[in-house]
Amino acid sequence: MGDVELGRGVELLVRQVGHWQQPRWSAAASAGNVSRADLVHRLVQEIANLAADTEGQPRRTVPRLDNDLVLADQLRVVAADLLAADPSDEVLARATAEVAATRTAL
Repeated sequence: MGDVELGRGVELLVRQVGHWQQPRWSAAASAGNVSRADLVHRLVQEIANLAADTEGQPRRTVPRLDNDLVLADQLRVVAADLLAADPSDEVLARATAEVAATRTAL
């Protein structure tokens, strides 16, 4: 059940930002003192960390690419990695909450 909620949350966020051009990514997020791109990259890193922890692997830094338009794809990839790692309900709930919080903050 939690995997469906996470997948839905990721898709909602991707639909929200998928059409954005660079100026919109560079704008400040409504919460915090960071750009929208930085906020989404932080989410991508958090989901990647949860996947690594679930797999028992070392955490790795997700590259911050020059083109912010790839952030939606990066989010999809790390979310798929997390789901493939067979996370606990607690981890899924945390990831889903992080995605929802990011959507709200954008």
